[in-house]
Amino acid sequence: MAERDLERGGGTKNRGAESNTYSAASSYVYDPETHWTSWLIPMFVVANVAVFIVAMYINNCPKNYIRGISEGKCVARFLGRLSFQPLQENPLFGPSSNTLTKMGALRWENVVNHHQGWRLVTCIWLHAGVIHLVANMLSLVFIGIRLEQQFGFLRIGIIYLLSGFGGSVLSSLFIRNNISVGASGALFGLLGAMLSELFTNWTIYTNKFGWLEQRNLPADVRIKSKYKAYQIILLVVSLVLLIAGLTTALVMLFRGENGYDHCHWCRYLTCVPTSKWKCDDS
Repeated sequence: MAERDLERGGGTKNRGAESNTYSAASSYVYDPETHWTSWLIPMFVVANVAVFIVAMYINNCPKNYIRGISEGKCVARFLGRLSFQPLQENPLFGPSSNTLTKMGALRWENVVNHHQGWRLVTCIWLHAGVIHLVANMLSLVFIGIRLEQQFGFLRIGIIYLLSGFGGSVLSSLFIRNNISVGASGALFGLLGAMLSELFTNWTIYTNKFGWLEQRNLPADVRIKSKYKAYQIILLVVSLVLLIAGLTTALVMLFRGENGYDHCHWCRYLTCVPTSKWKCDDS
């Protein structure tokens, strides 16, 4: 009887220890079992490809070449009006700059002086060529699908569109004499979201088996909030910085200010002067 009582007592202690373990495991940031079906990112890919095909159709290189608008010969003429501009004009195998501008490419003159702010959005869906399109879409698939499966289409869609818009605003501030197209800003936003998720949930990745314990929680264990205090603080700070930064950038843009006047070292992000060339506005 004594041995049985001791065994029962030991079992009670074990159950208490397991309960504490479950309680600790229940404080993780998110539920790894949550899994959404990715459909928005594939739709973004299809939309970008479709817009590129439309751009090539409107470009109609053979017709423009006959009229003497383009220099050299169209590339892949067997594609008909979908053939690419001469490589001297566009080495990325794509349409002309005139076609991209007509379809909504980002151009400082049009945005500021002609009040065509819609170009800040339309340029996200345009690409300079096949190489540009393939590189961006592969990055979007590898980064975006995983994030959408983990966090859902709403959050990822907002991050993608808002990051793309912010990237367009920054491009307008620093690029005045050339057009700008592409979803690079949106992709960097998704990459930043992925890194943020990694840093925020670092404890989960350092103890990757902890979530297995959470699956077997007893019914009487109370789940703690999935958000910790420092995460809420970071969220509020990030929102404040985002709103303030985006508002300031928009005001500077529509006032016609040059971003390099306020950030002299920023030009070295895209060009490093050497003895063979200089980094000027052109």
